[in-house]
Amino acid sequence: MDGQLDVNLLKIGTELVLANGLKCAVTEITEDNFTIDANPPLAGASYSAKVSLKAVEDGPSEFEYSPKGTEGKYKVATFALGCFWGGELDYMRQEGIVGTKVGYTQGEAENPEYRQVCSGTTGHTEAIMVTYDPEIVSYEKLVHIAMDRLGENKYLLNQVGNDRGTQYRHGVYYHDDEQKATAEKTVGDFGEDCVTEVKPASKFWDAEEHHQQYLLKGGQSARKGEDETIRCYG
Repeated sequence: MDGQLDVNLLKIGTELVLANGLKCAVTEITEDNFTIDANPPLAGASYSAKVSLKAVEDGPSEFEYSPKGTEGKYKVATFALGCFWGGELDYMRQEGIVGTKVGYTQGEAENPEYRQVCSGTTGHTEAIMVTYDPEIVSYEKLVHIAMDRLGENKYLLNQVGNDRGTQYRHGVYYHDDEQKATAEKTVGDFGEDCVTEVKPASKFWDAEEHHQQYLLKGGQSARKGEDETIRCYG
């Protein structure tokens, strides 16, 4: 019908596609209107599973810049990509990522809270720290994921999308000299107009618990290799 919706064809459970490409389902129909649910299918779901502990391995012990880095199987990388919810989920989906958390870095205040950081007065930026297995995924690929996610925002100072302010400045924060060389080369390839900062990793303060894996809690998939569009609002 030339893009028009024939409401007479609607039934409870009918799947629709919104103008922005997101899928939703009809949940209620009355004589005058109908209601849709655009939440991810797993939103609000819970499950139980039986698990057994197979092994325990040491994780990274150093989280700030150290020229030679640290020994061990796993490495740490830190990125600022605007609002940290979507970036964290993107990294959770990548093979070789064994852990993620979001928080605040590159600031002066001790143990900042979300509201303080959002005021732009603490000097921090919202950031994602990932723990990865370099035998599975390279640091160079992780930096490219960050730059791809930024898109044209890499040329905007203190802004990613509609989020503006120093707390949303984007950056790659290297943890050792090997990461430094990779980060400078990769970011530098985007030219002088790219304003993504490349700096040594500094103190990382964990964000409040409800921010951790926020979009996963909202029902979006974090399965490895998942390519479903990430919705940054939950």
